[in-house]
Amino acid sequence: MKILITGGCGFVGSNLAVYLKNKLKKKCLIYSLDNVKKDSSKLNEKRLKKIKIKNFRIDISNYKKVINLPKFNLIIDCCAEPAVETSRNESKRVIDTNLIGTINTLEKVKKDQSALIFISTSRVYPVNDSFKRYKTKKTFDESDNVMGINTLYGCTKLASEMLIKEYNYAFKTKYSIIRSGLINGPWQFGKVEQGIASLWLKSHYLKNKIDYIGFGGKGRQIRDILSIDDFCDLIFRQIKKFNTIKNQTFCIGGGVKNSIDLKSLTKICQSITGERIKIGSVKKTSIYDIPYFVASNKKAKKMLNWIPRNSIKDTLKKTFLWMQQNKKMLENKS
Repeated sequence: MKILITGGCGFVGSNLAVYLKNKLKKKCLIYSLDNVKKDSSKLNEKRLKKIKIKNFRIDISNYKKVINLPKFNLIIDCCAEPAVETSRNESKRVIDTNLIGTINTLEKVKKDQSALIFISTSRVYPVNDSFKRYKTKKTFDESDNVMGINTLYGCTKLASEMLIKEYNYAFKTKYSIIRSGLINGPWQFGKVEQGIASLWLKSHYLKNKIDYIGFGGKGRQIRDILSIDDFCDLIFRQIKKFNTIKNQTFCIGGGVKNSIDLKSLTKICQSITGERIKIGSVKKTSIYDIPYFVASNKKAKKMLNWIPRNSIKDTLKKTFLWMQQNKKMLENKS
């Protein structure tokens, strides 16, 4: 079996490639596709090369190069420009990567009759719905409304989901869609686009300036945090049971037990790093910022017997250990 991971030199893609290489051993050949434009991607490409995972250095928006790749049995599409604010400032690049890239991947899947696991996002749920859930603390699941203002990033992913289902109907292509919220773990460089948890942890460790932004400027916003190890375990279970769970959508995250507000996250980061830093307060926030996301995980538990097993503190401890071991590299990416 040959597996291609698009975005394979990103945080999620590279961790998944390493995880599957160790789990599947000689049963599968793992490949990566990544244009390696980011400095962190170059580091991850070296990491993959050490364990003999080949990366195709091409841009996913290049149709001819994607369609002429070797045949794969399974494509796991982790390729995305995930920064919400980037989708406002560089909308064409985000659309080319997140939507045109999906179309090219679907054409490749159709040509080879491959299976597809598509990594979507919690941002397919409308901004306004997050504000409503913030009051009730009701979790999100696969049946919830997705029509509304989703951010340009979320819109490209939702459009991709819709196209995947259309290709399934028209061409019988097999798929699984994973809507994931905030994922955290080692090899996350603490950039804004990689999620608040790693940014907050790195900022405490390196004593960088940070602010509570929006929602009163008091750190009230809530997210659930999913360990990269638990995410990789979910994908592994999907691969093993693909024929019985195909053509399904899953909304996953850290869940209620791993949900936390920013002020409480600050206390954990202080405890782990032993550092206390001054945190500013900014009341105004982006039009795309949301106060709340927590996934129910009920469908994944029922169909895949999967639940997150790593606590927030354990996940952040693993991330911090990696940061300590790679402090110079982390400082260069600050």
